[in-house]
Amino acid sequence: MVLLAAVVLPSLLTLPARIHALQAGVPANPTTSIGWALVSMLIGLLVIPLYGGFLQLIDAAESGRPARVRDVFRPYRDGSALRLIGFGLAVLLIYVAVIAIVLVALGGGLLHWYMQLLGMHGQQPPTPPTLPHGFGMVIALIAVFALFFTAFYAIGLGQVALGRRGVFASIGDGIVGAAKNALPLLVYALSGLLAAVGVAIAMMLLVMVVVLLGKLAGGWLTLVISIPLYLAFMMMIFVGMFGVSYHLWRDVCGTDDTTAIPQPAAA
Repeated sequence: MVLLAAVVLPSLLTLPARIHALQAGVPANPTTSIGWALVSMLIGLLVIPLYGGFLQLIDAAESGRPARVRDVFRPYRDGSALRLIGFGLAVLLIYVAVIAIVLVALGGGLLHWYMQLLGMHGQQPPTPPTLPHGFGMVIALIAVFALFFTAFYAIGLGQVALGRRGVFASIGDGIVGAAKNALPLLVYALSGLLAAVGVAIAMMLLVMVVVLLGKLAGGWLTLVISIPLYLAFMMMIFVGMFGVSYHLWRDVCGTDDTTAIPQPAAA
């Protein structure tokens, strides 16, 4: 719950301004939207040490060592927070650079199309612009990169938080480890896609039940039921996500006693 609150905090800081703009009927300014996104990302860098602390908490529980909730903040106490923030900043720059290269090389007018889409807020009725040439190829490449990036980030973050590796060494370990495990990652992605379909169906049924109860008993019941369900769902997502990240790191870079080794091994 502590980590969930910290992750949601950057969005909450920019939420009042966005709500005010919507209530005032002010069309979304692309520059303003990008500015808010940058502010959220910069604030989010301060949360990355908590990711490392949560991985350390999982590692302690898996190894039978004492684990306390406040250990999530351990990177800020033991001085490793700056290294984790540096890793997060470096990974963010890599992510932006790769996406920019893909958009410039194959995107064509995709960025212009997206800016047009942002500027359409407030139009009645909205008329979305035609999809640019190469849109499908760009989306496919970004999906492949996102899969690789997920594994690379999990391994690299584990190396910084648990293996006590440097920023650039962890980035190298993450790239090599993800590249060596491309086939398991593909199987994981396919199984995750199937699981996501099942979860989506279950969520649709749950939403229908909540809406029906709200119509029968009043809107207040919908709110009372929705908030705990949303928090429970987010907690499940966080536990599952960090659990998968930890075990991926341990399979690739860990030994039986979960001590990191310098070079990534194939899972």
